[in-house]
Amino acid sequence: MRALAAEVSKLASLPAVWLATAAGVLVPAVIAAITASSALGAIARGAEANAGIDTGYQELAFGVVGAIIVGVVGVSSEYVTGSAESGGGRQITTSLTAVPSRLRFLLAKMTAIAVSSAMLAIGAAVTTMGVVRVVLGEHAPAWGTDDVPRLAGVVCYWMYTALLASGITVLTRHGVVPLAVFIANTSVVSVTYLLTRITPLANYLPDMAGVRMFIRKLAGSTAEIGPLTGGLVMTAWVTVLLVIAAIRFTRRDA
Repeated sequence: MRALAAEVSKLASLPAVWLATAAGVLVPAVIAAITASSALGAIARGAEANAGIDTGYQELAFGVVGAIIVGVVGVSSEYVTGSAESGGGRQITTSLTAVPSRLRFLLAKMTAIAVSSAMLAIGAAVTTMGVVRVVLGEHAPAWGTDDVPRLAGVVCYWMYTALLASGITVLTRHGVVPLAVFIANTSVVSVTYLLTRITPLANYLPDMAGVRMFIRKLAGSTAEIGPLTGGLVMTAWVTVLLVIAAIRFTRRDA
């Protein structure tokens, strides 16, 4: 528990994590407000009767950038070289001195990242869905029992994405590449989505399978994947990557 508390404290001390928190909550909420306003205008013109069933959920898929930052920075901060005044050391040296067991240290690190990203996802989901209901009012999609597992899927998706990002950062020991790749694929041009246009197998890549946990109508989908299947596929990807990262981390120099 001490190792976990230390990792949570380290995350809370990083300015980038607070930036990630703001981005994770505000980005999907702002996009949802714009989308809902557009939908409300269309409703007023009689173009459609109500908003789509994925209103709010699609925006939460973009907001996962906050969890990505948490996952990458949580690991890469260990390898940043300090200033000359502080001795030019790295946090990883101090961390492994305090927690000699590398597996226990990595487990505490990943647990802290998972919990932090899950809490961020909950805050983002509450904020985003609240914005949608405020803007759309009576035209907002009706709340049903199906929304509970969908929101749980959002939390799982954010948590798993953060763990994927952190696992790759463990392998690279540097945050620039994984941060750039994950954010670009999520918010700029989704390479994995483009791959689904070439081969149906790309639908089983972690992010494409993971979004099926909460998005019901994926535009241009070339495969039917249920929420449970999508969750299991993403779980498998995360498990394999973290096992590889753990093996690599325990066998190399700090």
